[in-house]
Amino acid sequence: METTVIDVPESDRFEIRDGDRVLGLAAYQRRGDTVVFTHTEVDPDAGQSGLGSTLVRAALDEVRSKGGKVVPSCSFVAGWIERHPDYADLVADRDR
Repeated sequence: METTVIDVPESDRFEIRDGDRVLGLAAYQRRGDTVVFTHTEVDPDAGQSGLGSTLVRAALDEVRSKGGKVVPSCSFVAGWIERHPDYADLVADRDR
C-alpha cells in the first residue's frame, strides 16, 4: 500500500488515500490562514496502522509550508500535537 495525503479544499478536508480509495480524513474549517481541525477518522478496515498519524503529520506540514496556524479542536489532532511537541508552534494563540 502506497498512501498519499492531499488537501481537498472543496470538501474542507485532508484525505489519506491508497490510489483512489479514501482511507481517512481530517476535516477542517479555514479562518484566514488558520486551519481549525474539527474531526479525524480512519477506515478501521484499511489494514494498516499509523494512518491517522501519517494523515495528521502531512496535514500539519502543509499548513506549516503555507505559514499558517492551527486550532486542534479535534481530540486526535490535539493529542498528536501533544505527543509531537515540535509541532506545538503551529497552534494558534488562544487569545485570537
